[in-house]
Amino acid sequence: MAFALTLGGVTFLMAVIWGSPLIEFMRRMRMGKQIRIDGPQTHLAKMGTPAMGGILIVGWIVLISVVVNIVQIVQALEIAESVAVPLGVLVAYSILGGIDDYQGFRLRPGEGMRARVKILFQLGIALVAAVFLYWLVNGRNGWMAVPTIPVLLDIGVFYIPVAVIIIAGTANAVNITDGLDGLAGVIAAAAFIAYGIIAFLQDQQFLVILCFITVGACFAFLWFNAKPAQMFMGDVGSQALGGMLGVVALMTNQWLILPVIAAVPMATMLSTTLQVLYFKRTGGKRLFKMAPLHHHFELIGWSETQIVQRYWLIGILAGMLGVALALV
Repeated sequence: MAFALTLGGVTFLMAVIWGSPLIEFMRRMRMGKQIRIDGPQTHLAKMGTPAMGGILIVGWIVLISVVVNIVQIVQALEIAESVAVPLGVLVAYSILGGIDDYQGFRLRPGEGMRARVKILFQLGIALVAAVFLYWLVNGRNGWMAVPTIPVLLDIGVFYIPVAVIIIAGTANAVNITDGLDGLAGVIAAAAFIAYGIIAFLQDQQFLVILCFITVGACFAFLWFNAKPAQMFMGDVGSQALGGMLGVVALMTNQWLILPVIAAVPMATMLSTTLQVLYFKRTGGKRLFKMAPLHHHFELIGWSETQIVQRYWLIGILAGMLGVALALV
């Protein structure tokens, strides 16, 4: 744990140093945020803010993780196979998110990749990861931990479709949560801290290190994303973090408590789903003033700072509750 926490601090310092050059580069490349016309009017002031800041997070997670694993190979002839799947998902979703962001800048301003195309790619990446987890990491077992039950349960091959839903669903949940200054970064960091503690209790050394490297990278991004944000995460970061969070939950076998640990992203995604279903069912009526849920709170009078800080509290408490459930 001491080594993992130290690496988290090192990642934070290294990433913060490169944050300002990245912002300048994105400005020169005109990677500016396009604001939805039907979004909150207060967000119009954010138009043009560099919007692929997730590169800072993903880049340093991959770099530090690879360096650490090279050292492990040289020193102990040991390969951290357990890190290959989450890192692979992180990179794959980051590339997909980067394409989506780019299309939002150049080809379909304010919208990005078509939803049907994006979900197909998301499901494809999740399916590959699920098969690797089932066949290689779990040894053809579909492990599931249930609070209060002292042994792991095996759900067999049904693990694969469940894992696909978890990985793709969490990727979208964190993506939708990324809508206010300072929101998604803290919520993601809190979730990775919770799963880092769970992995430590399970003695999954490499997973602990990966979780806290991710926390350090998220904190570095937040240095520049605090209100008023100098850059936004974009799909290149939010999808990647969400997808990797789903994989980490599966690798600890504690995926049943993921909706607790990631309560804010799950509630945010649920609000959007309910809004769409209610709108179609009632012929145009809205369940919330606007979805996702944080925009609803904006329209009823909460300030952006109030929403973000209250979500932080919920996210941290949810992580604490999740760890407690993993211990019973």
